Amino acid sequence: MSQQFSDLGINAALQESLSDLGISVPTAIQEKVIPVLLNQKEDVVALAKTGTGKTAAFGLPLLQLIDLENPGIQAVILTPTRELGQQIFANLEAFATNSPGISIASVCGGASVKSQIERLKEDTHIVVATPGRLADLVERKAIDIKNISYFILDEADEMVVALKEGLDSIIKEIPKKRRTLLFTATMPGAIKQLVQNYMSKHVLQLEADMATVGHQGIDHQYVVVEPIEKLEVLLHFLNSKEGQRGIIFCKTKAAVNKLAKNLAINKFSSGAIHGSLSQGIRDRIMGQFREGYIDILVATDLAARGIDVKDVAYVVNYHLPDTFDAYVHRSGRTARAGAKGLSLTILQQEEVAEIAEFEKALEISFKPFQKANAESIEENNGLLWAKKIFKTKPNREISEEFKKKVKTIFHHLTKEELVEKILANYVAQNNAAAAKPEVSKKKKKK
Repeated sequence: MSQQFSDLGINAALQESLSDLGISVPTAIQEKVIPVLLNQKEDVVALAKTGTGKTAAFGLPLLQLIDLENPGIQAVILTPTRELGQQIFANLEAFATNSPGISIASVCGGASVKSQIERLKEDTHIVVATPGRLADLVERKAIDIKNISYFILDEADEMVVALKEGLDSIIKEIPKKRRTLLFTATMPGAIKQLVQNYMSKHVLQLEADMATVGHQGIDHQYVVVEPIEKLEVLLHFLNSKEGQRGIIFCKTKAAVNKLAKNLAINKFSSGAIHGSLSQGIRDRIMGQFREGYIDILVATDLAARGIDVKDVAYVVNYHLPDTFDAYVHRSGRTARAGAKGLSLTILQQEEVAEIAEFEKALEISFKPFQKANAESIEENNGLLWAKKIFKTKPNREISEEFKKKVKTIFHHLTKEELVEKILANYVAQNNAAAAKPEVSKKKKKK
């Protein structure tokens, strides 16, 4: 029989909020972590896959442990990205709906520093922050974290790799007698070093459902392509997933921008996020993706941290990630909360050998994905061309007289006949375009 939150020691006010949110049964990591945080004093390292409810695992007991008589900052929650910080802040606010005395502030990058400084002048119990912004506020002496009791690092594996300098400066500011709680999906060497350097010798390590670190419910597949056909193979795949939500990962911001532009040209419902975009733009695009106004999100690894969106049917690795940990986080965006999902990696021939390394390191199995043949790709290109026509807005500057002349040419054709002729013209133009390089080569030989 599954445990209830009451069995774990969660108070009535928080239980009521969980009930309002439709959350009734704790996840495995919540069952393991919550009683330890409420009843013991040790530092904790919690290892759990993405999408398993880590925020509630530390958030619920933290809210319950806050001393309402103390108006100072008692807890700092550090996250690697703005998006994850905003998500944690929103979750804590929702959990605390029936605990009105608790004050939570978000001080993540991308928002106005001045407004955050003003906010911190008010009583604040919990601060959710990104390392860079928190370090900046500490340097400005706009925040006092010298007396905190709890220091939480979420998605710590990404934080120590990408943001170590800011993290080190923050750890120098907080008291040595604090309780550190570290949550991560993987345990790279940098995390082990952090545990050794900054956490107590008697740290407790808790794990949940880590037997398959590559995530249960995810179908891992790969497809091998030539560089020249990579985009067309992706477009064919995306067309087959029309109406489903997915995330495409690229290694660089430039690659994200280039791919997003190609998707827009081909009229896919998509948006892009990376670290160089303003917070306002990132928030807008994430909101559109979360609410279903766009189906496809193109992102870099770091920008995509904290994307906790339900019903993400697939993830595409347009570029093979550099690390095994990155693959875990990418693929973990799908198959969340017990759902099924597909993680498709697009490879070039020289990268195929690396699949065996990922399989061995992550204890997962990849299956070959059946690549579309040339005929199917060509047909898909025709469908994309037809969609472009369908979604093209009428040009109001074209004169009525000219439109009338064109209509006169076509007026005797049925809809079926018109489609037949347009398709025939499309195929003829494509064939002519394909033949041009051969013609030019012949001319050069003369």
